Amino acid sequence: MATGTDQVVGFGLVAVSLTIFTYYTTWVILLPFIDSQHVIHKYFLPRAYAVLIPLATGLLLLLFVGLFITYVMLKSQRGTKKAQ
Repeated sequence: MATGTDQVVGFGLVAVSLTIFTYYTTWVILLPFIDSQHVIHKYFLPRAYAVLIPLATGLLLLLFVGLFITYVMLKSQRGTKKAQ
């Protein structure tokens, strides 16, 4: 069973994810249909970043996953050498 702290952290992660999703959805899907002179446009980055930010985030995620897998494999090989 989850403790109170775990529930608060989980709720916080869900809230942050929902906020990011709402912001990105508004930025990419709704903003092109709003007049470019509208005041809401000053709260969003230029549209080119709508592609660059997720691309950079995905590449960093792949890099960290690859580094983690490499680290685990190298550590596993060292453990088997010591056992022999």
